[in-house]
Amino acid sequence: MSTTVATTEIAGKTWAGGNEPLKASYGKMMMWFFIVSDALTFSAFLAAYGFSRFKFMDAWPIADEVFTHVPFLHGQELPMIYVAFMTFILIMSSVTMVLAVDAGHHLNKAKVTIYMFLTIIGGLIFVGSQAWEWATFIKGDFGAVQTKGGNILQFVDTDGHRVALRDFVVANEKERVQHESRKGIWYLSEGTLPTYTIDEVIHGLEAHPNVLVRTQLLNEEGEKTVLSREASLAKLKKDGKLVVEGANLHVNEYGSPLFADFFFFITGFHGFHVFSGVVLNIIIFFNVVLGTYEKRKSYEMVEKVGLYWHFVDLVWVFVFTFFYLV
Repeated sequence: MSTTVATTEIAGKTWAGGNEPLKASYGKMMMWFFIVSDALTFSAFLAAYGFSRFKFMDAWPIADEVFTHVPFLHGQELPMIYVAFMTFILIMSSVTMVLAVDAGHHLNKAKVTIYMFLTIIGGLIFVGSQAWEWATFIKGDFGAVQTKGGNILQFVDTDGHRVALRDFVVANEKERVQHESRKGIWYLSEGTLPTYTIDEVIHGLEAHPNVLVRTQLLNEEGEKTVLSREASLAKLKKDGKLVVEGANLHVNEYGSPLFADFFFFITGFHGFHVFSGVVLNIIIFFNVVLGTYEKRKSYEMVEKVGLYWHFVDLVWVFVFTFFYLV
């Protein structure tokens, strides 16, 4: 009898039962469980990225050279400016979400409506910006040549500035036929043809003595190795295999294809989370407008979706640090 009473007293000090353990509702607890599990998933992805970058450190693309574009400002090199803008927008949307949750605690429907709307706008701007960044990354800007060993050869002038293929290569008038499975080997088909051939790039390099080849390997100063004029021509003639424009899951004009694989997968996975958050926010927003939570005398649903939104923002801080800053 005494043992039973003692056990009950000890248990009563932590949780004596009920549907709100640790003073949190069932819905909040489940949201926290989801956030923890999702955090572990993102952690695994970023750890894999960090390991791969460490392993291929001497050939990893330099972020300041990859993410330099800004919408409506073509031809200008502005490293990280637009990515910083995207980050600022997402962080500010987290601020408006905090204000929406606080207004919900005070049962202020008007302020919840305004701040939820601003949060949705911030999320849409971020998703749209990420889509534009993907399109720019896929399209590329300068072009490069992939060697037989899978490395990337880029082109620079004598001052070390990047030179685009279109600036020194002229495509021949001869029409090139894209290989299709119905015209050749039945199981083999060719991707989109590049604008130029290796021979055309070689002829363009020979005709422009101020253009040099830069390899993807970093020297002791942490800069990519620029070859001499003679070595540039010899390297291109000997190892040149494929003209690369932009980046995809197979090739990457900026350097290691593994960088593009991680970029598409991790930023795409995060972008899917942001898009899902925007959809949830829109649903909650319309419920707020319709007065659903005002009738319940509780805006806890706003707080639950707020937890998810803050998590998405926090994850982006780590993605931003790994991909763009480090």
